[in-house]
Amino acid sequence: MTAPRLSLSRRLRRTPFSDGVEAAGVKAYTVYNHMLLPSVFRSLEEDYRHLKEAVQIWDVACERQVELRGPDAGRLMQMLTPRDLRGLLPGRCAYVPIVDETGGMLNDPVAVKLAEDRWWISIADSDLLYWVKGIAHGWRLDVLVDEPDVSPLAVQGPRADDLMAEVFGDGVRDLRFFRFGRFDFMGRDLVVARSGYSKQGGFELYLEGCDLGMPLWYALMEAGRPWDVRAGCPNLIERIEGGLLSYGNDMTDDNTPYECWLERFCNTDSAIGCIGRDALLRVAKDGPVQKIRALEIAGGPVPGCDRWWPLTAGEQGVGRVSSAAWSPDFGTNVAIGMVRVTHWAPGTELTVQTPEGPRVAVVRERFWA
Repeated sequence: MTAPRLSLSRRLRRTPFSDGVEAAGVKAYTVYNHMLLPSVFRSLEEDYRHLKEAVQIWDVACERQVELRGPDAGRLMQMLTPRDLRGLLPGRCAYVPIVDETGGMLNDPVAVKLAEDRWWISIADSDLLYWVKGIAHGWRLDVLVDEPDVSPLAVQGPRADDLMAEVFGDGVRDLRFFRFGRFDFMGRDLVVARSGYSKQGGFELYLEGCDLGMPLWYALMEAGRPWDVRAGCPNLIERIEGGLLSYGNDMTDDNTPYECWLERFCNTDSAIGCIGRDALLRVAKDGPVQKIRALEIAGGPVPGCDRWWPLTAGEQGVGRVSSAAWSPDFGTNVAIGMVRVTHWAPGTELTVQTPEGPRVAVVRERFWA
């Protein structure tokens, strides 16, 4: 049976790097923020191995920016998140849960503080721009909220520092995690941050404008030849091993940060002004009734998890598996699931209903990497 194809149109926007992605032989895309995000180049397993051993260039222009600019930019940023950002200085980044008035997760972006009166919110897959515009308008804040023409490009893998130093100089090696600097490329300053959606280390380059998209792609590809550079993309296996959550897959606006293992990013006592603060204070006091957990699924490789798989204990429903894949390095099926408090203790054996039938799933204390 032939798999359905995705019909492309102008509603699915190309990126400044799409020509390079296609020349590199992309085999599959997903849709992310109304844009094309590569999901496979050679194979899921081969891309995984290469990411862990060499260096890859990722077109992640779909990580759109919501820009806050103006005197009330900092106030608006704090209204959106329960993480206390008062001590964050310009030049730094922060992972920030974004919540609504009920404490439900709307996004889990990286906030980039460019200046006291200017922020970029580098968003996951949701139309966060409209929520932020609504808050700014409803509270009559003195701030401009817009989506700038900014397209991130990621360099990920253990040889990322070597490649970046070849293009931008050894100064890029000095960037600390979740800090950024400005580096010249063909006469234009690029914001370059030590960050990325993998556990292998690397950088994200924020390209303003489209005209230097392919020159930047080619420069990185050429400089990376000694380190076996390839085009790549966020890898399902590697992200599950590392416990990197996917908004819309592993969590939605029905979940609070406390259910998503993100309580360390919630300063509900001190994050005065956060719209969801009162709701989250109640959750913090009472505790969540379910929570994200790492799961190990027995047996041979599971099929792709394109929908939630029920988790049961006997006849009782106790949660769901949202992401799963076979891990070559750990020799087992790795998974992310939402599990009820009654059954989330490490070592608990549950049953997961996969498309190929029931399997044993064991709750783990932590993720693999």
